[in-house]
Amino acid sequence: MTTHWKRLVNPDYIGAYSLEPGQELTVMIEKVEKRLVKGVDGKQEHCIVADLKGQKPMILNRTNCKMIAKVYDTPYIEEWAGKKITIYAAKIKAFGDMVEALRIRPIAPALPELNPSHPKWEDAKTALKENKVTIETIKQNFKLTKENETKLQN
Repeated sequence: MTTHWKRLVNPDYIGAYSLEPGQELTVMIEKVEKRLVKGVDGKQEHCIVADLKGQKPMILNRTNCKMIAKVYDTPYIEEWAGKKITIYAAKIKAFGDMVEALRIRPIAPALPELNPSHPKWEDAKTALKENKVTIETIKQNFKLTKENETKLQN
């Protein structure tokens, strides 16, 4: 792996420079909020920031906010928590120049199907029995048929 110079300048947030060429990254949004962010020039400004599970936070611009709202059919940032998005780097025209920016795919990432042959099936059954998770929590991470939902809960 090579190191993009911008990783050294702004190590607190994920950016287009965080991805290898052609790489896409599917992540879960933990929460979205307005936050005071210090730029690489030392200036501070309020930005919309998404905390991503297992990744650095992402500063969301208007384009990316509109895409999340479109993909999940809700403009309310509180409803974006627990939702997955796929991010990628794209060349865009900004400030009179072509630059790389993070963008969000216009469709929700497909969830894997949880069924009796899936390696996580027994773990899910046990966690449900022990009240460590709910069926709704499982549905956030897996596609579940009605038949398999019934099997899990019995």
